[in-house]
Amino acid sequence: MSGASFVVETPDPVYLRSEVAWEDRIAEARRELADCRICPRDCGSDRTADEIGVCRIGRWAKVASAFPHHGEEDCLRGTRGSGTIFFSGCNLRCVFCQNADISQQACGTPRRPRELAALMLELQEVGCHNVNLVTPEHVVPQIVEALAVAVEGGLRLPIVYNTSAYDGLASLRMMEGIVDIYMPDFKFWSADRARLLARAADYPEVARTAIAEMHRQVGVLKTDRRGLARRGVLVRHLVMPGGAADTAAIMGWLARELSPDTYVNLMAQYRPAHRVPGNPRYG
Repeated sequence: MSGASFVVETPDPVYLRSEVAWEDRIAEARRELADCRICPRDCGSDRTADEIGVCRIGRWAKVASAFPHHGEEDCLRGTRGSGTIFFSGCNLRCVFCQNADISQQACGTPRRPRELAALMLELQEVGCHNVNLVTPEHVVPQIVEALAVAVEGGLRLPIVYNTSAYDGLASLRMMEGIVDIYMPDFKFWSADRARLLARAADYPEVARTAIAEMHRQVGVLKTDRRGLARRGVLVRHLVMPGGAADTAAIMGWLARELSPDTYVNLMAQYRPAHRVPGNPRYG
């Protein structure tokens, strides 16, 4: 891991300090859902009528699991774990996905806003340091609906938006003043590699736009005196086989366009999964 982390004492998460107009956000979210433009796929499904989009999710978010995660970065897991909610479905088609049953088959349980809010409050009750929303790109409206209920019910934890970075700009702006910590992947710099490995040739351009917006909203990562993340951007990058040129380009871009102090988790734990084994095309 690299990047500077500046100590800050922030008593409350941003959504308690920014006077979020929840009713307006919910109305906006539902409009986006009716002719779905939530993510860059722009599939146009009427998800308010439970039509299934590219992400394979209709009206209600599906949750695969929710638990205190002790395998996240130190600044998120602390001593009591990161309150991780894994959403089912995905707008990418990564051939190396290690969670294909969740992302591609959308295995999980539909959760209406009050049910999803209850999960968030349960994670707070067991002592988690934050609520960590994993793969939220395609369910931002449902998250907004649930957060409005959870905050009214006493949620006081920072929100971590844990994403592939294949996010719609309108969705990210819908989360402004709500999210304290953005944790995007930056998977590929090469459009050809993104097309081959994730079926999204526009991924590099989308990711650059999305991560720049995240940085505009929350800046470089800041921690409290315990070393826990309180606000900012934490970028993950998984080094792919034969992908060193992508890695170099991504690191250079982050330093130039965001900040040399950008916090980066440079990961080397790639392993062949999903559709990779036995298929040399995905080597």
